[in-house]
Amino acid sequence: MTPSGSFYLSFSLSLVLGLLCLLFVTCWSFVWRGGVGWDGSYLEFNWHPVLMVSGLVVLYGIAAVVYRVPSTWSQKKSTWKLVHGGLMLLALLLSALGLCAVFDFHRAASIPDMYSLHSWVGLCTVLLFAFQWLLGLAGFLLPCSPPGFRSRLKPVHIWLGSMVLILSLTSCISGINEKLIFTLNGKTNESYNSLPLEAKFANFLGILIVAFGMVVLRILSKEEWRRPETEETAFPLLDGNRT
Repeated sequence: MTPSGSFYLSFSLSLVLGLLCLLFVTCWSFVWRGGVGWDGSYLEFNWHPVLMVSGLVVLYGIAAVVYRVPSTWSQKKSTWKLVHGGLMLLALLLSALGLCAVFDFHRAASIPDMYSLHSWVGLCTVLLFAFQWLLGLAGFLLPCSPPGFRSRLKPVHIWLGSMVLILSLTSCISGINEKLIFTLNGKTNESYNSLPLEAKFANFLGILIVAFGMVVLRILSKEEWRRPETEETAFPLLDGNRT
């Protein structure tokens, strides 16, 4: 199989796994948790896993690898920088909205914030994500960014991107486990340790998230799948003739 064929196989697998993650987290929130709302009730909390898995994991992962699609290498690099940055910004906004949902729910229910390891890791992940996006904006999209700074920033940007994804996976896995422990407590329904259908379903969601992350990290780790370097202005609107 050619390198590009191997890439597309991995890329297609990441898309399938990403869609399954979205399907499973949505089904979990609607079938077992009663749906979503924005009224301070537990329905508002249900937005949290949906938005975090959608933004912090799936959209983030796809945005990370879409910049490496071989069929785009002959096109303007700056255009795909904007696609990459735009998708990352959307992922960041979804993640921020997911944080708003859980904080608003906690405030309405008089539940303390930031007491669990999951919440600490999750908030640090979103903050690191925001820092990474701003660093990418300054280094690769703004016209005032010097080429020397971009070349030194690139390996840091790639490394930070992988670290954010790993932390995102950790946050989501710990969040799923924490939610199951809190809700399946044996008082009003089956306990978690009896492994009811909801627990099996949510655990499998966790496996899908890990599998998605592993495929994305494999794509990001392959040197031959990195987009070739070309000379180009940092911002595409400034020079439409370079590719």
